[in-house]
Amino acid sequence: MEDCVVGGYHIPAGTVLWTNISKIQRDPALYSDPLEFQPERFLTTHKDTDLRGKHFELIPFGAGRRMCPGMSFGLQLVHLTLANVLHGFEIVTADGKPVDMVERLGATSVKANPLKVILTPRHSTQAYAEN
Repeated sequence: MEDCVVGGYHIPAGTVLWTNISKIQRDPALYSDPLEFQPERFLTTHKDTDLRGKHFELIPFGAGRRMCPGMSFGLQLVHLTLANVLHGFEIVTADGKPVDMVERLGATSVKANPLKVILTPRHSTQAYAEN
């Protein structure tokens, strides 16, 4: 809307700025081994990191006025869906190896190699039959 200075750079009015969120979330000053898949870091050293837009080192749903309006619903739905899948199925990779967590570069985080798993029902088919 008006000229400003960001990080020492003059930004003219009307300029569209794209923030490289992926780079921010992989900053070695914030996270040790940032390229390594370590979800447990958010249960220990970074347990107070807020993903609802208050800590800019991790903002998967955006922040401010443009924050995702479905964030609360999405968080609840992911937990419910994951719980149902884990309860209902035994999950193994097709080749028996650990899941490959390598990402490819892009506007969003995308797996470099597709996830190939085998889902085996934990319960008998009668448990899913309608009465």
